[in-house]
Amino acid sequence: MDVLDWLLDGDPAIRWQVLRYLTNASPAEVQAERDRVATEGWGARLLALQGMDGQWAGGTYWPANDDGPGQPWTATTYTLLLLRDFGLNPNSREARHAVKLVRSNSRWEEGNQPFFQGEVEPCINGMVVALGAHFGENADQVVERLIREQLDDGGWNCEAERGSTRSSFHTTICVLEGLLEYERATGGTPGSRKARHRGEEYLLERGLLRQKSTGGLISRDWLKFSYPTRWFYDVLRGLDYFRATGGNPDQRLEEGIEVVTSKEQPDGRWLLENTHPGSVHFAMEDGDGQPSRWNTLRALRVLRWYQGG
Repeated sequence: MDVLDWLLDGDPAIRWQVLRYLTNASPAEVQAERDRVATEGWGARLLALQGMDGQWAGGTYWPANDDGPGQPWTATTYTLLLLRDFGLNPNSREARHAVKLVRSNSRWEEGNQPFFQGEVEPCINGMVVALGAHFGENADQVVERLIREQLDDGGWNCEAERGSTRSSFHTTICVLEGLLEYERATGGTPGSRKARHRGEEYLLERGLLRQKSTGGLISRDWLKFSYPTRWFYDVLRGLDYFRATGGNPDQRLEEGIEVVTSKEQPDGRWLLENTHPGSVHFAMEDGDGQPSRWNTLRALRVLRWYQGG
């Protein structure tokens, strides 16, 4: 089967993005497919799992009950992040209902504050900003906090409150994605735009994967592609962020692009390589070592952007 046909044989969450980024489909065709996310497939399944308390799995960041191995991914935050990745139309009746319940009921385990006020860790607050911006909730105060917490090297680190002065790729990518979504939704502020560009330089100065001081590879795990990415960084996630900015490719992305092209299989697909362990609502793919529609979609649209398509 042709790779595009294989992708289009997937869930609506995949199909509309394939139509948008990899074909010449009209905006009306793309929107019609995107609207199915709320009522069919993975999106509808996730929405149906929201509890009467407005949360998923009874918690905001952590499920009410989960003692399995790894970090559980079934609580409200990571479920909303999936719905955002799926492209759930924020103006749909289903999205408005779900987000209203979250706004009214979901509070952070860290300090009992309402969901869209964020909490203390910048990686989580980056997620909150991305979700608030996508679903039309005010995230101005969280953005201002992230601007204040940017470190001297240009990035962010959840360990800063415990004394760290060096940024983390994991935290920085979460914040950058949030600031970009905020900028798309609101135009941003001079401070948020400046912070985002400084954060981009933090990644670019390191070629997306290397130590600035020695040039050594920071982590071999970053060469393995995950989906969902959760709070973890990898090279494909970094590249997909820069693609999403809509800017021209920077030459410092070249090594990352080479990593992506090297992972293409003979049949034109990419594999799922590094699933982050923990409880999930349901599996979307066949497991590590198997062809991944998510990674194939993301790799192809990154390469198309980089090559000027």
